[in-house]
Order: sequence, then structure tokens, then C-alpha cells
Amino acid sequence: MNIRPYRHIERRRSNKIKVGNISVGGDAPISVQTMTNTPTTDIDLTLDQIEKCVEAGADIIRVSCPDKDSTTALKQLVRLSPIPIVADIHFHYLRAIEAADAGAACLRINPGNIGQADKIKEVISAAKQNQSSIRIGVNAGSLEKNILDKYGEPTPEALVDSALAHIQILKEHDFQDYKVSVKASDVFLAVAAYTQLADIDDCPLHIGITEAGSLRAGTVKSSIGLGNLLWSGIGDTIRVSLSADPAEEVRVAYELLKSLGLRRRGVTVISCPSCARQQFDVIKTVQEVEERLQHITDPITVSIIGCIVNGPGEAKETDIGLTGGGKGNHQIYVNGITDHIIRNENVADYVVNFVLQKISEKV
Repeated sequence: MNIRPYRHIERRRSNKIKVGNISVGGDAPISVQTMTNTPTTDIDLTLDQIEKCVEAGADIIRVSCPDKDSTTALKQLVRLSPIPIVADIHFHYLRAIEAADAGAACLRINPGNIGQADKIKEVISAAKQNQSSIRIGVNAGSLEKNILDKYGEPTPEALVDSALAHIQILKEHDFQDYKVSVKASDVFLAVAAYTQLADIDDCPLHIGITEAGSLRAGTVKSSIGLGNLLWSGIGDTIRVSLSADPAEEVRVAYELLKSLGLRRRGVTVISCPSCARQQFDVIKTVQEVEERLQHITDPITVSIIGCIVNGPGEAKETDIGLTGGGKGNHQIYVNGITDHIIRNENVADYVVNFVLQKISEKV
């Protein structure tokens, strides 16, 4: 498919760092992250969740390290995980040092609760020795006391001020392999903070709307905030924070990126909302097609339209198209061109099998 000029997003220029074998920032693709919600000490359960997130498309995974047992387990998780692991650290700087020694690809530290500059210095030293990158993870819900005293409440300026103070500490110790997030559950606050920081420092930005909510509400909220940032060219790695299965976070993130033409992965379905003109059950068909093809990684677009009003036009923009026709005669399009008619077929079965056939022909 041709990319129209008006579909182009010019991404903000940022430094490129490495998180394990994944590049973040610069000209690297926007990476997708999520976070496990299993006990880190349960290695088998955590690895199973990591695998499911990888199947959904995760590039990087974060695990919480609240205690020494967790950082001990982390060493084996790092060895067995197919993707880089970020260690999520709060309150105790020694956990960050242990995580670095365990092989974490990145250390996520929260300025609001990690401790003073001398402790951060020790974390930096461990990160250098173990070639771990660092994410400065500022959060509106856990800002430092001195920042809150200065601003009175979480504001965009407060989040940026916190981030810049810790960026300065990293720079003073000649540490450049860092990325930054300035998250908030308030969409306006988060977008404003990221926008301000993007103009001040050229570090890679990890973007997210924290504590966004349930699968449906959180998806809407994240789409507004992250969509705004991504459309402006801001964002080098992304996490959609949902009260849902971590694999769902990954799927939502990809839908966001695919909608803006920033990543292409798997099947993208374009479908109508259905009406009395539909010549087959559109909603049921789309649900079944998406579910049965969610394992596909090859990028392919499929239009499923219930009637001929918009069906032919949408099919011109997709790799495979289906338009409902009268008396069970439905038109199939390939690369925007009419190809053949199916009659009295199980529509979902046919589309699934046809997509799998076309993908196998490319191999």
C-alpha cells in the first residue's frame, strides 16, 4: 500500500540507547512494553506470562523487584526470557544494584522514592558495570516531597523538574544510557509534561498514561493521551497501562501504533459497524477472524464490509477485502482488485483460511 504524504509523522529526534538487544530512540522503531503481574519469585508462572506477552508482540518486559528474593529470581528470568527484562525498582536502591548484577537490561528507578544522590551514584556504578540502561520513571502519584512543596501539587512543570534533576545526576556521572518517563493518570497532565520535556532534553522517552483503568476505559484514555503524543512525534517506547492481562496491553499498543502508521504487525481488520444492509453477520465474523488470526505476525490488512455501499472502496485500500452481496454471493478482493465470488460459505472460515493461504504464499 502507498503511504500518503498526509499520513506521515515526523518523529522527534532523540538519542539512541540499548535495552538488551533492543534499540530505543533515534531511528529505531517504537518498541512495545508491558509488565508482568505475577510474583517475580514464581519463575515458571512469570516466564509463562512473558511468553504470552512475546506472542502478542512485546519487545521488552518489565518485572517488579520489591525484595531480595525477587532480584535473586531475576537472574534466572533474565537467562530464560526471550526478550530484555527491565527491573522495576522502588524504595530501596540495593534492589537496583542486585538487579543490575542479575543481568537486568534496564533499571527503572522512581525519583520519588529511590533515595538521595549518593545512593543513585551507587546504582549508576552498578548499571555501568553490568551494561544496564536506566529509566528515570517520574510519576505524578509519587513525586518527591521537595518538588511537591515547591509546586503545591503535581503539575507538568513539577514532573519535568523531577526528571531534569535526576537527568543531571546521571550526566554528572557520565551516564548517557537513559530514558525518561513523566507519567500521570490525568491525560492533560501527562501530555503537557511529555511535551515540555521533549523540548528540553533529547533523551528517549518512554510514554504511558499510568493507572489508565480497565481494558475498555483504559484503552480509550490511553488512546487519547498516547495518540496525541505519538501524532506529535513524541515517544520512543510505549506501555499501555491497563487493569487487564498484560498481553492485552501489548495488543492495544500495537493497534495504536498501527492506526498511526508507526508499526505494522499482524492482521489489521477494517470493518463496518453493521446495519440492516449487511449480507452476513459482520460483528460475529470480525470477532472470530481477529481471534483466530491474532497469532499472525506478518502485516496484512483485511476489510470486512457487510454491503456494497462502502465495501468496494475500502477493499481498494486493503490486501484482502470482503464485501457482502445479495443471495449469499460475496465479493473477495485481492490487493484492491476484484478477484472472485464466494457462495454459501462460512464467511469467517473462508476469510481466515484465505488470509493464511496468502501469507504462506509470501514465505
